[in-house]
Amino acid sequence: MIARLTAALVVAGSPAFAATGPFFSLRNTDFIVLVAFLVFVGILLYYRVPALIGKLLDRRAEGIRADLAEARRLRDEAQEIYAGYERRQREVKGQADEIVANAKREALAQAEKAKADLEQSIKRRLKAAEDQIASAEADAIRAVRNRAVQVAVAAATDVLMRQTSESDRRAGIDRAIDDVARHLN
Repeated sequence: MIARLTAALVVAGSPAFAATGPFFSLRNTDFIVLVAFLVFVGILLYYRVPALIGKLLDRRAEGIRADLAEARRLRDEAQEIYAGYERRQREVKGQADEIVANAKREALAQAEKAKADLEQSIKRRLKAAEDQIASAEADAIRAVRNRAVQVAVAAATDVLMRQTSESDRRAGIDRAIDDVARHLN
């Protein structure tokens, strides 16, 4: 293949197309360029430069393949991580929705409990107020009775004082003391 390439270049670069006069003369620049080119190609072939270039290109291609494989691996890994994050995000969103729903249920339950507690508190306060009213009523009745008793006793005392004499009163007091002594023993 290299030989065919060289021949094609020689034919294409033939001095017959460019120069005038004898071709095989050192004064013909086309001949000098052809000889220099052939020497250059010969040196390249002698030192196996095309093979070295091929090896370098092969190594470069292998490096590129390795980089592509690494890039694919990293992309796949990144996609797995991304999918994991999306999965985790969905789980967290579900948990957050569940927490919000639980919080709403708790709030409603607490509101119902507070409402029931308030009703119980109101009932207790009404009962306490009714008890206070009943107690005040009983106290008022007792006070009225006591006052009535005091008025009756005062009236009876006044009536008795007018109707009985001093000696009858003393005798009545002595009888009352004797009655109390008998009842206590």
